[in-house]
Amino acid sequence: MCGFLLRRTRDPHLAEDLAQETFVKATRALLGWRGENPAAWLLTIARNVLIDHLRRVRRELDLPDADELGVPALHVAATDVRDALERLPEQQRRLLKLVYFEGFSLVEVAAMTGRTHSSMKTALWRARNAFADVYGASHD
Repeated sequence: MCGFLLRRTRDPHLAEDLAQETFVKATRALLGWRGENPAAWLLTIARNVLIDHLRRVRRELDLPDADELGVPALHVAATDVRDALERLPEQQRRLLKLVYFEGFSLVEVAAMTGRTHSSMKTALWRARNAFADVYGASHD
């Protein structure tokens, strides 16, 4: 869990503070725990603590328009990625989102799903290939 928070914040002190807050919240919520995978449960709490922290400290920056920079609008590519992800089977879509959008490592995803690290590596490889096929087919 600390590794997840450190990768997301890139600040060891902040990651430690958020891990401490995670354990406080987990301790308070222990009576509501339904016996699911404890690693997944803690990682979910850590993710929520991180999201809460980011909401508290969010600062908005004025960015120049894409036209001013001479680059294509990013939302077009993001829409293409989202569409390609939606065409994948649910398990592959979920795995790609956990690893690439939410920043969980394969070890963490394996703990969350109860699978082995090597099976998660294989599943991620297959999910990336499926995504590449779907995304590539939409751009041909």
